[in-house]
Amino acid sequence: MYKHVLLPIDGSSLSELAVSNGLQFAKAIGARVTAFYAAPERQPESLEHCWVDVQMPTLEDVGAAEAQQYLAAIASKAKDAGVPCETLSLEHASPHQAIIHAAQVRGCDLIIMASHGRKGITGDLVGSETARVITNCKIPVLVYR
Repeated sequence: MYKHVLLPIDGSSLSELAVSNGLQFAKAIGARVTAFYAAPERQPESLEHCWVDVQMPTLEDVGAAEAQQYLAAIASKAKDAGVPCETLSLEHASPHQAIIHAAQVRGCDLIIMASHGRKGITGDLVGSETARVITNCKIPVLVYR
């Protein structure tokens, strides 16, 4: 059946719950996982009217630290559950495209991710990365709501 599961996380409590359930599922079927975080492309803020004379972390450092924090937590949970786990983070302007790309590059045969279940105008305006993954990906997607 499924041998390699991609577990994307966005830092929300719902995605963390989906990851926990995804780890349980992977353990039950004997699959390995890749924990994935789509780091948003960060645009530098304008420093036109100020002068900073201190060592500040770069935007890339901040994004990498955020990704490392999320992925380390998943790797720890996977280790505790006895599930083989790799981690991956990609910077991308479009999270759904990053998720699909990561699944393809890592050879995943299932994606397990959360959906906030927004409907109506809120769902239309805010959009759903999960819905975009489902409609643009040929790899099966298991949605946790």
